[in-house]
Amino acid sequence: MKKDCRRYGFWALLSCGVLGATFGAATSGLAQNPFAGNDGGSARRLLPRDANPIEIPALPNDSTTRPLDVSRQSLSALTQQVASTQDDLASRLSELGPEERAAAELYLERNKSVVNVSTTEQVNSYFSTQVAEGCGSGVVLNKEGIILTNFHVVENATSVKITLYNGETYPAKPIAVDPNTDIAILKVDAPNDELVPVVFGDSSRLLVGQTVYAIGNPFGLERTMTKGIISNLNRSIDSPQQFRRIKGVIQTDAAINPGNSGGALFDSKGRMVGMNTAIASRVGENSGIGFAVPVNTVHRIVSILLEKGQVVRGDAGVVQVTETENGLIPALIDDKGAADLAGLRGGKLVVTIREQNGFRYQSRQVVRPDEGFDLITGVNDQPVKTGEDFITAVEEHEPGETLTLNVLRNGKEIRLPLVLK
Repeated sequence: MKKDCRRYGFWALLSCGVLGATFGAATSGLAQNPFAGNDGGSARRLLPRDANPIEIPALPNDSTTRPLDVSRQSLSALTQQVASTQDDLASRLSELGPEERAAAELYLERNKSVVNVSTTEQVNSYFSTQVAEGCGSGVVLNKEGIILTNFHVVENATSVKITLYNGETYPAKPIAVDPNTDIAILKVDAPNDELVPVVFGDSSRLLVGQTVYAIGNPFGLERTMTKGIISNLNRSIDSPQQFRRIKGVIQTDAAINPGNSGGALFDSKGRMVGMNTAIASRVGENSGIGFAVPVNTVHRIVSILLEKGQVVRGDAGVVQVTETENGLIPALIDDKGAADLAGLRGGKLVVTIREQNGFRYQSRQVVRPDEGFDLITGVNDQPVKTGEDFITAVEEHEPGETLTLNVLRNGKEIRLPLVLK
């Protein structure tokens, strides 16, 4: 029996074994997560309070990281990377065109940072208890065995195992989770020389149209690489935390399928720029529209989880923005959310919830402002130029705090006080 992922409207979260239709489906309440605290939603600190801080990959200081250049490595180092062949790897690489060679070298260098995540879950019925199996992907963050994956990959799991690039399998323990951003971090006790940490890029510098590569375990096929482009930025998708959204998401047409969840999205220089999380599909398989949580968001959330064990964030009620040269258009804001109550003019997201046969269903309708859209230019008088800038500025503050939105309205600068929820 395979583990089936939950269905969240149009977005299909990608744990292994999802083959059913996903368009327009609804979900009941989230089950209690054994990795979370007693509230069933927020993360719980599992590290000792006096434990030494665990480092994760740092964000780059600039964009000048040199491209991968495997050709500079010795022949012996290259042949070690592909142990399954005794051929002259350098010679085979030299026969490829520039674009093919760049992709092959990227895979050789980066696939070792991606792991297979296999889970088991006890499923109780009226007549028996069965064990459901699931699979997904993960990314090695450091030599100390910290593994990044999606929350929905390990949700409700009674056991988790990690398989590394060399085929060795180790049990993994949960550290903490953040369902709001679909992020989970695990700890595996594996030898340091078997752990190859990923290299982080800077997702705030991404451009629509640039080439990206996804590496993961679709349908359990370990360390599969697919290629595509960034189709768009600052998308908003449903979160595993019911009735919440993940904001600032990367859209890509790189082939992503069930089992890719928690895997890495790389740029052409081999830097991780996102964590593959969801697809838009009517059949639960790749349709050319995939989504990844930006690596800057991953870095920020993981840093908080490792330090505090949970994320307490303020919500401005701005669901989606569109970037322009003059500011951020609030394309979607929550009806009666913090931004709406502060008077921000944006596309209002009106959510209607109804119950039927014990299930809760929600529908959304966007209402455009009659007076025209505001432009958000800053938070607390600090400029914000991207959706990530805005999210970071807001989520540095806790619920109940008051922020000031710097707004352009009909060409005039105004300041809107906003109380975070």
